[in-house]
Amino acid sequence: YYFHNNDYLEICRCYKAIYEIPSVRENPSQWIPVLRKICWYLILAPHDPMQSSLLNSTLEDKNLSEIPKFRLLLKQLVTMEVIQWTSLWNAYKDEFENEKNMLGGSLGDKAAEDLKQRIIEHNILVVSRYYSRITLKRLAELLCLTVEEAEKHLSEMVVSKALVAKIDRPMGIVCFQVVKDSNEILNSWAVNLEKLLDLVEKSCHQIHKETMVHKAALKV
Repeated sequence: YYFHNNDYLEICRCYKAIYEIPSVRENPSQWIPVLRKICWYLILAPHDPMQSSLLNSTLEDKNLSEIPKFRLLLKQLVTMEVIQWTSLWNAYKDEFENEKNMLGGSLGDKAAEDLKQRIIEHNILVVSRYYSRITLKRLAELLCLTVEEAEKHLSEMVVSKALVAKIDRPMGIVCFQVVKDSNEILNSWAVNLEKLLDLVEKSCHQIHKETMVHKAALKV
């Protein structure tokens, strides 16, 4: 079912369950191929909190040292640096081709496209961390894409709510906005409310003081 729907994250979780079986963990010839598949499906899965959590927990797995190329690949995805697609593909193309059978036929070809898509999305997220405003032309240069391709990928991420950004097409400028989580918003609201109440209290105190002074002046 998950293969049919290209649900890479759920496929990864299924392999993760297999990986946790004691008899598998005891035999390197069994767990190494499974761990490789976990890595590939993690990389192919779109970025979201669950994917990020699994990615970080997998990086903490000591067994990953047995397949250093995959550890390095996962490390690149959690590092806030732009990844050059051409360099990455040249370095991992053979590894990917070796694993292509795990994806099967046409899905293998689609997985190659999705791998490039994930790297582009990673790079857009990296750019959004370092820039609040950037021209579409410069964004395209950083992504090694045409302006039209860069705008297409950015728009898809905005629609999927992977990030918040506004595109000013006439000016050719992208404005990135920081996404606040619900706790941060509530904390900010609480601080502002506290400041408002403090201001009201001081104002009332000042008004009361001025009223008392005015009444005292009238009595004189």
